[in-house]
Amino acid sequence: MSKFYLKFDDERCKGCGLCVNFCPRKILSLDETRINKQGYPLVNVTDPEKCIGCAHCAIICPDSVIEVYKNE
Repeated sequence: MSKFYLKFDDERCKGCGLCVNFCPRKILSLDETRINKQGYPLVNVTDPEKCIGCAHCAIICPDSVIEVYKNE
C-alpha cells in the first residue's frame, strides 16, 4: 500500500494535463473515457504505489483541484 494518495476535485478539473506533465514518477494520465459535467477529461492515477508524495501535481494545478494525503 502506498504511503500517499491523491484526491481530485473532478468537477473543478479542466483537464489541462499540467499535473500529468509535471509528475516526476509519470503515474498520472488523462482519461478521455471519463469526463466531468463540463466535458473535460479526468485524471487517473495509473500506479498509486509509485506516488512519493512530492505534491508537484498539486502545486502546478492552476485550479487547485488536487490534494495529497499521507496514509497513516
